[in-house]
Amino acid sequence: MAPTGSFLKISAIFFLLLAYSFSFSQGSWSRINVPATQSLKSVCFVDSLYGWVAGDSGTILHTVDGGFTWLHQDTHAVNDVQDVFFLNRNLGWASANNFTTSPYGTILLKTTNGGANWESHPYPVDNIFITCILFRDSLNGWMGGQPHALVKTTDGGITWVQAAIDTSTLAFFPVLCIQFYNDKFGYASGGMFDIAGVIWNTSNGGDLWHAMNASSAPADEVHGLHIFDSLHVMGAGGDPDFGYGVGMIQTFDGGLNWTYHELDIQGNAYDLDFRNAQEAWAPLGPRRKLIYSMDAGNTWTQITSPDSTAIYDMTFPDSLHGFAVGRDGAVLKYHPPVIPAVGPGLLPDKDFILYQNIPNPVHSATLFRFTVPSPGMNETMYNGKSTPFLQLKVYNAYGKEVASMVNELLPPGDHEISFNTEGLPGGIYFYLLQVSIDGHQQVVAGPRRMIVMK
Repeated sequence: MAPTGSFLKISAIFFLLLAYSFSFSQGSWSRINVPATQSLKSVCFVDSLYGWVAGDSGTILHTVDGGFTWLHQDTHAVNDVQDVFFLNRNLGWASANNFTTSPYGTILLKTTNGGANWESHPYPVDNIFITCILFRDSLNGWMGGQPHALVKTTDGGITWVQAAIDTSTLAFFPVLCIQFYNDKFGYASGGMFDIAGVIWNTSNGGDLWHAMNASSAPADEVHGLHIFDSLHVMGAGGDPDFGYGVGMIQTFDGGLNWTYHELDIQGNAYDLDFRNAQEAWAPLGPRRKLIYSMDAGNTWTQITSPDSTAIYDMTFPDSLHGFAVGRDGAVLKYHPPVIPAVGPGLLPDKDFILYQNIPNPVHSATLFRFTVPSPGMNETMYNGKSTPFLQLKVYNAYGKEVASMVNELLPPGDHEISFNTEGLPGGIYFYLLQVSIDGHQQVVAGPRRMIVMK
């Protein structure tokens, strides 16, 4: 069934409001307390509550309440953990690099109970140091490392096989990041400082990887990747030496061609993460800065990280929650922008008034208030009746109706409606007041914005 004109009109308004808020406001970060002073190198959250951070001396910390409390997990590892990845709340992997005792290489860790217990075994090839882990499901996963490694498992990490890579000049460089868009399209990035940055891509699920053309390669590593779709991909890197800028590299044709440019911001981006379609963040490590973009990575602004801390890795499990880690036990938590109430100026109120719901954000229940004018003030809206037929509806960010709280004739005066949000997922919603005139709905107040927190 084709969408109605009213639905399209409401959807257009919603997306205009979303674009406005995303274009002109960004969130902030604050440092939170964790029981660790070791430098932290990796963070992974599977949802807004369950997360893990990992770092030096075998450190892995776990939270089940969105970062309010943290517990150490006993990994029995003494080497520095380079990466931690969880597929869900129970199944996770980590890599610890052994540079101290022979045989040198990587200790792989795995848990099936959320990290309450970890089992470990050495990676079967000596002198390979795993830096990144990605699992698509419980059996199929990928790892990257240095001096060169792009390996796959099909049995949950019991065995690993080197991927087939074309014979390009840049084929066998260190791999620092792996991302997949779907079962077929994937990208990996890496390189070596002052030699070349590299991005590889696959269009057949990893059976064969192609390295980018050397003529398009930057001079330094590409650390972070963001896949917009199978054709449009962005990578972040740069040169840590003084005087060089943060580098951004993009393709719009699935990796056939790449464009690289340096920002007028000194440093090197060690990660790249998008909070939503427009807002992106990258940490600059020892520069003790964070950079953000409000226009999908076209322009960037830098800020000092909380406590001037060196940050290296970050993640956004959803659009309202974010976490980052760095030196000396630093864990940062993201705070979304305070979104102002949407006033009634977009559509004529006709003397109907729809107030901001209280409380907002909402955790479980909220109160909607609105005022219905007398017939003499708005005869058109009453359509010759003594009371108007009103509808108070809630829509999600995609314009889909999720609740109808009022659908009746209401007399003039002030009205209050209690609404329970228990069945709604966390996110941004909009509500508006409509009047039915000859079977057609006309918006008379709103829309206003409501945030549901879970």
